[in-house]
Amino acid sequence: EYKKSDAIFDSNYVYFSSYSKSWLAHAKKYTEMMTERFALNASSRVVEIASNDGYLLQYFKEKNIPVLGIEPTANTAQVAIEKGIENVIDFFGVRLATKLAAENIKADVLLGNNVLAHVPNIMDFVGGMKIILKETGVITMEFPHLMQLVDNNQFDTIYHEHFSYLSFYTVQQIFASNGLEMFDVDELPTHGGSLRIYAKHKEDNSKHISLNVANLLQKEKNKGLITMAYYSNFQVKALKVKLDLVSFLIEQKRANKKVAAYGAAAKGNTLLNFCGVKSDLVDFVVDANPHKQNKFLPASHIPVTAEDMIKKEKPDHIIILPWNLKDEVIAQLTYIRDWGGKFVVPIPSLQIID
Repeated sequence: EYKKSDAIFDSNYVYFSSYSKSWLAHAKKYTEMMTERFALNASSRVVEIASNDGYLLQYFKEKNIPVLGIEPTANTAQVAIEKGIENVIDFFGVRLATKLAAENIKADVLLGNNVLAHVPNIMDFVGGMKIILKETGVITMEFPHLMQLVDNNQFDTIYHEHFSYLSFYTVQQIFASNGLEMFDVDELPTHGGSLRIYAKHKEDNSKHISLNVANLLQKEKNKGLITMAYYSNFQVKALKVKLDLVSFLIEQKRANKKVAAYGAAAKGNTLLNFCGVKSDLVDFVVDANPHKQNKFLPASHIPVTAEDMIKKEKPDHIIILPWNLKDEVIAQLTYIRDWGGKFVVPIPSLQIID
């Protein structure tokens, strides 16, 4: 039994991409690279699936490249509409793609960041992309790489919104069965290690197939991603993180130290709940997004506050829950060192940063 997508991504969805500075910079850099590489201009059309609050499309719009966002959560789409970005508020798949293609809405660039792992029916989703892509159009998708998840013990990214944990090998197969072919792939540092795939229609011979494709398939094969053995000690590694974190928290409590956390993120909830940590071991969690403040983390019941709580309470340790934003968070909260505060990163293994 899974929670229906329309229940997760309802009109009160609280994740707004624009609250992460590093993510905005990543989006802007992508826009510049794509515009140059594929010679995009005022007669091109960029369509983004799961466009959130328009955090990425705004940069194409600044370059006068026509854009369309497809976003099922009405409240985040509304923010994009206020930025002048045209939006379709709906879930993407064969049904919607067929409707848009009939209205002659097709994409020169069709992109989706951190959506491929979130869809319940990945075949229907990729089938829809085939329908809405122009003959010589390009698809780019970014998603966390399964190889990084296993190698770096990122078990806290396994939660309700994620239906799939994808290797390049698997994605290539899914796309091929829908008549789409990989022609390039980039390994990215975002979200603890992601892939950005580039796909085209199988029939489109206008694009050179990069060596990156065969190289990454080989890399996955060499690591054993295609065998069950690769995944077998994952549970043991996850348990070690739990024991180390809980021991650390108990030790701090016994020494009368104050521990807070930063980032009321889904991966943080997964970690805390797997470890059985409650508000008696972590005093509060800070988040920059006002939509999350003055609420409680589910199950652990740790209160979510604004950043000024750190200055007021002066915690001895701050656990960085979104470890993928570790550098950004440390730079932002560097002032905790004034009172001897330290940062704690629990994954891949417990690390204390002075």
